[in-house]
Amino acid sequence: MDGSNTDTDPIPKVIIDQDSDPDATIVEVTLGDRLGDLVDTMSALKNLGLNVVKASVCLDSTGKHNKFSITKSSTGRKIDDPELLEAVRLTIINNMIQYHPESSSQLAMGATFGPEAPAEQVDVDIATHLDIYDDGPERSLLVVEAADRPGLLVDLVKAISDTNVTVQSGEFDTEGLLAKAKFHVSYRGRALSKTLQQVLSNSLRYFLRRPTTEDASF
Repeated sequence: MDGSNTDTDPIPKVIIDQDSDPDATIVEVTLGDRLGDLVDTMSALKNLGLNVVKASVCLDSTGKHNKFSITKSSTGRKIDDPELLEAVRLTIINNMIQYHPESSSQLAMGATFGPEAPAEQVDVDIATHLDIYDDGPERSLLVVEAADRPGLLVDLVKAISDTNVTVQSGEFDTEGLLAKAKFHVSYRGRALSKTLQQVLSNSLRYFLRRPTTEDASF
């Protein structure tokens, strides 16, 4: 197979779900129907100090979905550290590129980890979308879509925290060149006011659109 044939190569997807299970972090990995049993990926996750407590495979019209329930070995609980969540994401993507190099040109991480960088760069201004919705009296739902890059999950959580907003839970999806996140957030145990929603929105738009060379300098 010609790995550069992007007309037929499926879009790689990695979903990190902190909402579905109160006791474990759910990770779902899809690359059409090409992924095997991901033994090496599970081994790499264990090297991060994690337990894969459950693994399943689901087939549907979009491909083969490998799903893992992951906990921290030290606590037996779900992952609560954004840096460790980002390490999980990058480890899975790195393994995907290693065993399926054709995915490299379809992932933003291909420029960092892979043999072939994406042929097209995402326009940051066009790719950036941000919305905040009320989700009951005690929390709001923040929805972000942006150009992906290494460290984005950690940086997003930090940028949110810098506005004194608390991230309660969420989901972070990697879909090819894009990152899509949904965070349940609150301020002092309450949903965000319209004023604070605007402050958070402005702060994140500035953060997501600034040159990434600033972020790579430390």
